[in-house]
Amino acid sequence: MPLISAKEVENTKSHVRARFMSAKAWELPKQPSTFAPEGTWTNIDNDVTPVQRRIWGHWALLGYWMSDILSAQSWEGASTVISGGLTYREAVLCLIMGTVIIAIPISFNGSIGAKLRVPYPVVARASFGYVFARVPVIIRMVTALFWHAIQTYAGSTAMTQVIRAIWPSYLNIPNHLPESAGITTQQMVSHFIFWTVQLPFLLTPPHKLRWFFVFKGVFVTAAAVGTVIGMCKLAGGTGDIWNQKPQYTGPTRSWMILSYMTSLTGGWATMATNIPDYTRYLRKPRGIWLQAVTVPVICTFIGVLGIITTSASKVLYGQYIWDPLEVAGHWDGPGGRAAAFFVGLAWVVAQIGVNVSANVISFANDLTSLCPRYVNIRRGSVIATIIGGWVMVPWKIVYSATSLINFMGALSIFLSPIAAILIADFWVIKHQAIDIPALYRPNSRYHYTGGCNWRAAVGMIVSLGPNLPGLVNAVNPSIAIGGAIKIYDFNYLWGFSSAFFVYLFLSYVLPAPDTLVPMTIHDDGDVYVGEAVMEEEAVALPEKQV
Repeated sequence: MPLISAKEVENTKSHVRARFMSAKAWELPKQPSTFAPEGTWTNIDNDVTPVQRRIWGHWALLGYWMSDILSAQSWEGASTVISGGLTYREAVLCLIMGTVIIAIPISFNGSIGAKLRVPYPVVARASFGYVFARVPVIIRMVTALFWHAIQTYAGSTAMTQVIRAIWPSYLNIPNHLPESAGITTQQMVSHFIFWTVQLPFLLTPPHKLRWFFVFKGVFVTAAAVGTVIGMCKLAGGTGDIWNQKPQYTGPTRSWMILSYMTSLTGGWATMATNIPDYTRYLRKPRGIWLQAVTVPVICTFIGVLGIITTSASKVLYGQYIWDPLEVAGHWDGPGGRAAAFFVGLAWVVAQIGVNVSANVISFANDLTSLCPRYVNIRRGSVIATIIGGWVMVPWKIVYSATSLINFMGALSIFLSPIAAILIADFWVIKHQAIDIPALYRPNSRYHYTGGCNWRAAVGMIVSLGPNLPGLVNAVNPSIAIGGAIKIYDFNYLWGFSSAFFVYLFLSYVLPAPDTLVPMTIHDDGDVYVGEAVMEEEAVALPEKQV
């Protein structure tokens, strides 16, 4: 057999390099059934959800929300309230009120996805315009990236507990990284292992993950309840946190409650915006209103478990410990390490579930809408987890960038007007009647003026203006903003309500009649009334119609 010459090897390398570096080589096949006109690219993940992918029932939706809410961050939800000088009563009140408020836009916007069967980036085109819709998409995409980075590193701390429970000497691995790296060798190993374990779940199509969400809900709930029971048994009770007195009274106390309630509301602002990305997979749209009860109940439940465990930790360890993984880190001996393994594994599953349900799929859907020629959900997930898990150096975000984390928490001021405008437009202005094929056509009825619905733009500006000083103060507390801080104390409520009413006012005074249709249009020439189509009829329709 003749040897291959060096020139032939080099030519082969050049050919392979050219192929993979060519944009053409990365193009996805254009879907033949798409509504998009010739020359406008899309793909199956951006199109109307086909019938065979609408497989989520009520249990899957419940499992989804348990997956999204049951996380270490939700466990610690009451910590900020109590640490700030209020009592457990105010903490529970803030949890209940904050999540009840956010459950309203979650339910209304979730219903849009369940009725129209399209993802959030496509839904946004009806309200913001075909081109301007990219702005709310990019805002949500950036938010998802940052939270994916933070949640991934939180998952690596859970992985540390899993490994430590099996090999206690794991914590003593010598560090070979410089201090400037911001992470030790042991922490880097945990981060890499967690990231690797998480990757297959991120690459699984969302409609196939319903049973993973259910499993996570059951498993993490069992671990959380087990933690509470075990800690209370060891402590001989539930501790003394119930006897704490509030450090503030009068108007100061009231403003603090409002501020913390708003903070807890804003924590779910991301999901209130892009929930159509998931509800599009429901079999029956009517099941969507389950969220109105599910979200507040689960959030309050996990928050109360966190309060009880923290109170018991004071009895056992001499201080209040809010982090469940730090609590597990105190468990030694064969029995203690077995419990730490179980709890650590549960929080590993919890963080994977949160990243799948709240961050990576959201980013992937958004990027798919911006670059449908080259990106589908799977490719978008890979891009998200490489950037969020490594490029953004998440351990530095967590440990050294308090102002950045405050900024991320403040992003709800950008998300609240988006959620409000989506609801106002779909439910009030358009009366749930949308021309679905037009959502995929750049120059259709949803082009508005130059691709932008200026009413939505004005609504966002009016909403953002009074909140911006508070955002500056959140990033840099040394900058005094005077009385403007009072508006920022209820930033989500202001952002949502102002955008909602400004958009309604402008849409009634200066309407866009071309965007209004009497009934929902599901396909060219085929019109169905109100709730889209009866579920029984929808299953029988050809895929291109639904």
